[in-house]
Amino acid sequence: MERFGTLSFGHYGPLGGGRQLTAADSMLQAIDLAQGMDDLGVDGAYFRVHHFARQQSSPMPLLAAIAARTQRIEVGTGVIDMRYENPLYLAEEAASVDLISGGRLALGVSRGSPETVVRGYEAFGYTGSGDPRGADIARKHFDLFLRAIDGEGLAERDADSPFGGGATGLQRIEPHSPGLRSRVWWGAGNRDSAEWAGRVGVNLMSSTLLTSADGRPFDILQAEQIDAFRSAWREAGHAGEPRVSVSRSIFPLVTAEDHLYFGGRQDGDQIGIIDGMRSTFGKTYAAEPDVLVEQLLDDAAIAAADTLMLTIPSQLGVEFNLRVVEAFATHVAPALGWKGTRG
Repeated sequence: MERFGTLSFGHYGPLGGGRQLTAADSMLQAIDLAQGMDDLGVDGAYFRVHHFARQQSSPMPLLAAIAARTQRIEVGTGVIDMRYENPLYLAEEAASVDLISGGRLALGVSRGSPETVVRGYEAFGYTGSGDPRGADIARKHFDLFLRAIDGEGLAERDADSPFGGGATGLQRIEPHSPGLRSRVWWGAGNRDSAEWAGRVGVNLMSSTLLTSADGRPFDILQAEQIDAFRSAWREAGHAGEPRVSVSRSIFPLVTAEDHLYFGGRQDGDQIGIIDGMRSTFGKTYAAEPDVLVEQLLDDAAIAAADTLMLTIPSQLGVEFNLRVVEAFATHVAPALGWKGTRG
């Protein structure tokens, strides 16, 4: 494990006892938490994206705000649902955030996770899918997005326009951020999708669940998915080494409050049905730091990945989550090979 960061679902709404976390609270707290993690030398702050839900749905303004308030930390998504995206507008936004951050964007995208509504992307105007889950729309949008960030000309200049300078030929999307392609990730929940990402030549965000359930542990299934991705990358002839991330719920039990919230929460892998498919979900790790080190060193997928994302309970606030992250950075991460951005 070379890097670690946090993956926030950005939930907001009623907290119980008459308390309310607003959308503004959620975003402002995310900025404050990222600043604190930047000071600690944590590598990344990543955000789950869901539409028609009380969660982050339009991440680019948030990422830009974090980038402007931090120096080193990677800012990213895990993941943007490409079924909902105008690929050319997303290319403009992604390039803008990448330039503002100085190349610190980690843009995770995918077909998208299960929704709270029925085919919500159609309400955004993206219709005509022949797939019950809209995967064909997502892949079509992603292909055009990659062409745009690669700088391909996509629209004919108007030689008669007072703004065209009399030039002709195809014009690329602006702004353009060189190297952005190397900072794009595909979120994959199965082996086929991971192999496809390897052939395309983008990084891999291995999902918090896999649409496979053959009785083997989640980390073994995930490590095999990562191996398949890297094999596809090499066979396609791409240069360099791709990055790979996995996410886990990990809570070092250091204080009495930690034990109150997460003591006894450690469980095994879970089997469930997602999008009509039998799937395996990873377990929660919650233990004293020395026990966590032993357990995480034995996690085959964490060993295979270069980046670990800690899913955090963002509703508990900045102070609590920063303490969880600091405990992991101090007592656990160095034993896994982490050095941090300040190391």
